Amino acid sequence: MANSDLIASFLNHITVERGASKHTISSYRRDISKLEEFLSRHDRDFGNSTTEDIFKFIAELRSKNLADATIARTVVSIRTFFRFLAKEGVVDDIAREITPPKIPKRLPKALTIAEVSALIEACGSEGVQIRDRALVELLYASGARVSEIVSLNVKDVERVESGTMTVRVFGKGRKERLVPVGRFAQEALESYLVRIRPTLVKVAREDALFLNQNGSRLSRQSAWTIVLAAAKKAHLERSVSPHALRHSFATHLLDGGADIRVVQELLGHSSVTTTQIYTLVTIDKLREGYLTAHPRAK
Repeated sequence: MANSDLIASFLNHITVERGASKHTISSYRRDISKLEEFLSRHDRDFGNSTTEDIFKFIAELRSKNLADATIARTVVSIRTFFRFLAKEGVVDDIAREITPPKIPKRLPKALTIAEVSALIEACGSEGVQIRDRALVELLYASGARVSEIVSLNVKDVERVESGTMTVRVFGKGRKERLVPVGRFAQEALESYLVRIRPTLVKVAREDALFLNQNGSRLSRQSAWTIVLAAAKKAHLERSVSPHALRHSFATHLLDGGADIRVVQELLGHSSVTTTQIYTLVTIDKLREGYLTAHPRAK
């Protein structure tokens, strides 16, 4: 079977069987294609390559001074690919001995509450700015990934009897979770749905919650642009992104006393270990406060 067919079969597998997102599929395709190109330069292919070939490929990546995170992701892609080929009886699992480099645990960069407020205010409140404000409010209120937010449909926003609002989010692997939405985000969403979205709808069957000015679903890239533009307008010096709002959501909840298991569910983490990195941020703040305030701390 040709290399291209093997790659296509694998990508179809992770799409259908694992429910991988478009972003994940794109990453796998890019990583495996790099390996294919490397093997081709050395007159090899997936069928006759060896573990040594994979080690040489990783060494070449290191020689390009790529980040450890990039190399680690590539190794995971290759391991997953050859594991699939082995299960299909195509080749031996030659990548099982390859281990990804350990990535130093880095603390998420969270905005302060004041910075989040400034970011939201910078969105404006006129015309299409109402959509931008609703988008940023919802990113912070839900802690959802930007890809999850732009994938929402109108029907995913639900009002319950108490008058509060929940959003039905579909995360990695199409795993569904319900996230409550606070008053500020609820008011921003309702203003957008009533005042602006009807003016953007140009395709009767477009169900997307957030629309662009052509009446189509707002893209992930456009959402990024909206957040970056608001950050620039708010004169925020640090790097701001939609994911920074997710970090801020988790950090502020834990600072406010939320149980880590609750935060885990809201973020859609399959393991609480992933969520625990945010507790390091809180511990650092406690340590700083202790060292500053305790008379015998220094």
